[in-house]
Formats: sequence, structure tokens, C-alpha cells
Amino acid sequence: MTPTATAPLAILHEVFGYAAFRDAQADIVDHVVAGGDALVLMPTGGGKSLCYQVPAIARHRAGRGVAVVVSPLIALMHDQVGALEEAGVHAAFLNSTLTLDDAQRIEREMMGGRLVLLYAAPERVTTPRFLAQLDSLHERGLLSLFAIDEAHCVSQWGHDFREDYLALNVLHERYADVPRIALTATADDLTRADIIERLQLQDARVFISSFDRPNIRYAIVEKDNARAQLLRFIHDEHEGEAGIVYCQSRKKVEETADWLKSEGVAALPYHAGLDADLRRRHQDRFLREDGIVMVATIAFGMGIDKPDVRFVAHLDLPKNIESYYQETGRAGRDGQPADAWMAYGLADVVNQRRMIDESPAGEEFKRGQRGKLDALLALAEAHDCRRVRLLDYFGEPSQPCGNCDNCLNPPATWDATESARKALSCIYRFHQNGGQRFGAGHLIDVLRGKATDKVAQFHHERLSTFGIGADVSEVQWRAVLRQLIALGHLRTEGEYNTLELTASAREVLRGDVAMLLRQASDAPKRKKAARVERSKDKAPPVKLDDDGLERFAALKAWRAEVAREHNLPAYVVFHDATLAEMARSQPESLDALAAISGVGTKKLEAYGREILRVLEAGPT
Repeated sequence: MTPTATAPLAILHEVFGYAAFRDAQADIVDHVVAGGDALVLMPTGGGKSLCYQVPAIARHRAGRGVAVVVSPLIALMHDQVGALEEAGVHAAFLNSTLTLDDAQRIEREMMGGRLVLLYAAPERVTTPRFLAQLDSLHERGLLSLFAIDEAHCVSQWGHDFREDYLALNVLHERYADVPRIALTATADDLTRADIIERLQLQDARVFISSFDRPNIRYAIVEKDNARAQLLRFIHDEHEGEAGIVYCQSRKKVEETADWLKSEGVAALPYHAGLDADLRRRHQDRFLREDGIVMVATIAFGMGIDKPDVRFVAHLDLPKNIESYYQETGRAGRDGQPADAWMAYGLADVVNQRRMIDESPAGEEFKRGQRGKLDALLALAEAHDCRRVRLLDYFGEPSQPCGNCDNCLNPPATWDATESARKALSCIYRFHQNGGQRFGAGHLIDVLRGKATDKVAQFHHERLSTFGIGADVSEVQWRAVLRQLIALGHLRTEGEYNTLELTASAREVLRGDVAMLLRQASDAPKRKKAARVERSKDKAPPVKLDDDGLERFAALKAWRAEVAREHNLPAYVVFHDATLAEMARSQPESLDALAAISGVGTKKLEAYGREILRVLEAGPT
């Protein structure tokens, strides 16, 4: 194989050390290399980066110059460029972290066509100065392709809308003959259509990979002291492992991180309100150290390539299924078992509904957002397979997975139709009795017949509905109200979230709406045998004997030194799977080492002899 090979498969093997493309990668790469536009929907961990990196290398070697990658995150740019340089591909980024001298040097390399890939943020790409540079490259035939990563950011329907992305249609208008590839890990039909229209990709070929991540176990529990539930989940399932905990507010992020630290968990906070340097340090620690738990708002996560995140937990309900899928997809990128765990309750439903209703957006947009929230609530309340529901949202048929909480421990259900009618009837009587409105807590007290001061103050013990729901627990009543709000039969009003009937409540009161709810319960306790099996998650991804485990540990120690010297996360040097295969097969020559997946030509030249030395030293 020559270092100037332009065939995609040859590049994949030479540069990245892989023998074959996965799934749709080969078709995507061939299409873009040939000059076609593409919209690629591929799950997190599915190998999206290779879909533009391999074409960029192929077209550069064919004399087509530089590929421009539009990326929204500085951290992602740094790690992607570091990984490419490690693999022998000349890449760079332009962002605010560079000195003027460094930025000018990179621009000279770009204008000379020497760079293979240049990463830049959308707000930079669309400046007059940068466009003038692109004009010059284009005139000289040195603009090979545009890759627009996280393309859902262009859509008002997407979960990470960014206004800077809207101006990217200029790329098609000015450089219509330069291929463009837009990539995202998640987009429903509305978002896909928006991406195509806003980026003018009407003639692009659309590639949709399976959204299934079979290694992720989905579990959703009802809140009952959410902090204690989270701590139990971490201690029981993921002691000492890397994870992400998402919270809705900055305050909750900081409080949760401090509390986890006080409970012995290595936790760090991350949100947009923190100092930029502190955010960078925390993100670097998460990427480079083992066992860090990042507690964050949704400001954290886009483009995070860390492969060994063993869990993603939500302490608050996301806005929609796209957000949930994108965030949970940051777990288990290495293909090893991982968990997506979420706790939610009535307050989550109320808060999300209120945020939609009070937003300044138009009514059409609000209707769309309510529909997306309804789909997420249906997933949370489901008593059948979570994965089937999740994939169905993205238009992908599937069978029960056998690996979500509902499949592993099918929940008991109960007919809540009559209870729903009683709740709405009680609210109606509040209105008749002086027109007052009350929140969920007081409503439940009246239904259960509790003689509180508030009940006495408003004489609600005289209502015909007082005590008619004494046989239903408070937890069950909250599930009923959660479902009524989710279905739009109730809405909340004002600062105190008082409950108000909607027009559709009449259908429930008439008995026309059946409600079958899951019995309230915490996450199922795993059997001891299952926990022992899952405790092996920290082990190498291939089976090793005792000597092999010692070789694996030695290789990891060597890799850590190299990563520190190069200021890169360890996985950028080699993934665990590659080190484990080295430890298992014990190659004794550079040729044998080159046959291992993940060992490209440049890494073989840079590290091959050192790796053989570590392996030759053997177990101590």
C-alpha cells in the first residue's frame, strides 16, 4: 500500500487501521468522494467522523485541497485534530483559543492547500474574511468538501438550535460544485425536512442508519428522593466508572455535584455560567481521567468522543425524545454495556409544559414542542419495551429488546380510568365552590380524605369528592395527574401550578378515555449474579488470561504516558479494544502488529517498536 493511495478502503486501513467499513459507511464515503451531497443520520458512536474524514483524505490526495469541517465546539475540534494528527493526517482548527501568530500560520497552510481538514465554528465560516479565503481556494480548485457536523443545530425543530447555522446555506450558493455532507446523530421527520430546506440539500442523498444502540440498557423510574435513587444507582451499578448526570438548572448542577462529592463520588459541575477556563479544565479531566462523573446542563456533551462513559443519568425530564436519545447516546460508544437511567415526576411534566406555554414562540412551534414532549412522556410512562417505543419514534420497527427495565422486570399495571374521573370531578367542584384553583398536593389530600388545615380553611371536607380516592396511594395519584397533564386534559396555571380543566377533560369525565398506568415502583433490584456479570464491564473487551490482563495493564500504563506527553485523551492514542487485542495476540513483529484493528501506518511507525518492547517485557 502506498502512502498516496486514494481508494477509500485503502485509506481506511492505512490511516485508521481498520479492515472494513461498517454498515452504510462505504456507500456514504463513495458518494461523497465522487462529489455528491449527503445527509447522514447515524447514531452516536456509529462512526460519523469517518464518513467525511476518509473522503477528505481521498480528495486531498487527488489534488482537491482542503476540507472544511463546520463544528460547534472547541473541545471537539481539539480532540478531532489531535486524533487525525496522531494518525498522520495534517489537520488544524481555527478558533478563539489560538494566538494571532498560530491562526495566521494555519491560514497560510490552508491557503496553500497543504491542510487536509480544517475545523471551524459556523460563526467564523460565514464571516466575509473567511468567505473571501474560501473564494480564493475555490478559484484554484483547492476546496475539496464541506462537512457540517451536528446538522440538527440548523433546525428550529431540533434540540440544539443555533442561529449561526442558519447562514450556512451560503456554502451552497457560492460553491455549488463543492460536495457537502451534513451529519447528525438524531433527527425526526420535521428536523430532517428543516435541515434539507435550510442547507439547500434537496438534491442530496439521504443515508439513515439504524438508531438502535443494543448495548445501552434503558431504565426510567418515578422520583422518590431522586438524589438517593441516583446515588444507589451509581453505587450499585457503576462504582468508580465514568458517567454523565444531566440536570435542568445551573443551580441544581452545582448542588448535585457538591452532594455527590460529599458522598464519595468523583463529580464535577459543568454549565454555561461557569468560567470558560474552569469548564475547559473540568471537560479535560472528564476526557483524560478515569471514573469522573460530570454533572451538567445540556451545555455539555455535544461531540464528546469519550468511549468508556458507562452511564448517562437524567435527574430532570429532557424536552423531547431527540434530546433524550442524543444525551443517552453518549454512553457506551465503545460498544460495551452501558446504562441510560432517568428519574422523573409530576413536577417535571408541569415544568416542561409551562416552559412551552410561556415561551414567546408562535403557536405552530408550540404545538410541535407539545407533541414532542407528549412522545417523551409516553416513553416514560410506557409499560412495554422502551427500545421499541424509542426506535418507533424515529420510524424504525423493532422487536422487544429484552434489555430495558420493562423487558427485564415487566411492571404491574392498574386501570386508572375511574381515578382520573374522580380527580377531574374534584377539580370541577373546587371551581363550583367559589372558583378557587389548587395545586396537586391539596387535590390529593382532598381525594384521600386528609383533614389538613387547608382542607378546613376552605371547608373542602364538605365536598362530595372528599375521601373518594382514599384507596389510591399518593404516589398513584401523582401518576394519574401526571398522565392527565401529559395527555392535555389538565393544565397548570400561575406561579403555584394550580390545576385547570381543559376542554378535553369532558371526554375523561364521560368515561370515553381509558387510562392504564404502570404501578409506581423504583428501579428493579438486579440479582446478585447479574451484578457480578456487569462488574466485568471494567475488564478488557476481549477475554484475557491472567498474563494477558497484566500485559493489558502494562499497555494502558504506556498509553497513559504517551497521552500525557501529547496532551490528548488516552483513547485518541489507542482504544481499549486495540490494546486488549495486542495483549491477547502478543504480536512479535511489526507486520503482526499492523494486522491488529486500529493500528494505522503512522501509529505503527510512531509506536510499533515501543509496543513490542512492552509486550516482550511480559508479566512481572
